Amino acid sequence: MNLSFKKVVTVCAFAALSASAWANAELKAIENETPRGGEPFESYGWTAVAIGVATPVQIPWGIKKWDVFGLDLNLGYSDAPKMYGWEIAIGGNTARKTMMGLQTAAGFNYSNADAYGLALSLFNMNNYEFYGVSVDAIGYNRKVYGLEINALGAATDEAMGGVQISGLGNFIRDSLYGAQLAAGVNMARNMNGFQFAIYNQTALLWGLQLGIVNYASACDHGLQIGLVNIIMDNQFPVFPIVNWYF
Repeated sequence: MNLSFKKVVTVCAFAALSASAWANAELKAIENETPRGGEPFESYGWTAVAIGVATPVQIPWGIKKWDVFGLDLNLGYSDAPKMYGWEIAIGGNTARKTMMGLQTAAGFNYSNADAYGLALSLFNMNNYEFYGVSVDAIGYNRKVYGLEINALGAATDEAMGGVQISGLGNFIRDSLYGAQLAAGVNMARNMNGFQFAIYNQTALLWGLQLGIVNYASACDHGLQIGLVNIIMDNQFPVFPIVNWYF
């Protein structure tokens, strides 16, 4: 009797450990599919064409559940986990996982993971890394590698590698590797490259600032050309026309 009881306990313990290991593996897989955290978007499957009024009122039916490898066309709003191809809507587009291709909308484009290609709308937002060309009125991205063209302005949460062009201003919370061009203001914490605007500002200058007023807290290797040029750690912090440190 005791022997049978021990066998039952042993089997139950083994089953519990196996279930725990399986659950941990599943949880890890889900976390890998959602790099920014939040809801895991598991797909029913994939389709070459999704078409309708607005997700989920579309063929095939299913809110945020069909990966699209081809064309995603909805009158109001398109929403897919993975989007490889062309996502089109009048209102807005969302790609919950990787986007490779084109997102075009009158309202907005949003991608929650890595995105590769072209985004065209009034407002483009990427929550991870964007590689390609982004054209909009206002843009917000975490990391951008490529070209941004913004009628009004752009904000980048981390790094920008490439060229950022805006009507009013560009703002990068961390590092610029490339060029910022604006009619009004350019700001980047670390600037490696070129800034052109009425007012340019950086904490660390490594490159060229060209504007009416140029400001740098520190400069390793750089040149400022403008009416007022300020390098705070230079021997002469404020200089008209030209200021530099090499």
